[in-house]
Amino acid sequence: MKRKLAIRTAIVATVFGGVYGLAASLGLTSDTLGAADTVVAACQGATMNATYTSTYSAIQPGYQATTVTITGLAASCYSKPYRVTLGGAAGASLGEVTGTTPSSGTTISVTPFVGVNAASVTSIAVVISG
Repeated sequence: MKRKLAIRTAIVATVFGGVYGLAASLGLTSDTLGAADTVVAACQGATMNATYTSTYSAIQPGYQATTVTITGLAASCYSKPYRVTLGGAAGASLGEVTGTTPSSGTTISVTPFVGVNAASVTSIAVVISG
């Protein structure tokens, strides 16, 4: 019984300490609630265009979105990590590919998207970070 009480006390102390530490990192006091945000400069000032190509698949009947091509990449976005997501109804992710932008040129070809029905694609989201 004493051992169970000691274990419970240790768990409560650990959880409380973790929560208290997180709250302290946000600059919270007993009478205020706070959060922080940071302005992040975009590497891309101009508009990029993203399109996808489709290929017929007999295995998964119909046309499948296989490659996303992004044009208009600025030099300030070279060699940075990217994430490209094909979206469907209600914003659902149909497929996602990550990689690194090229070190030159204005076009990125992102492959492979596998098993994404082209008729279901309603959006393309591109995030370049770093």
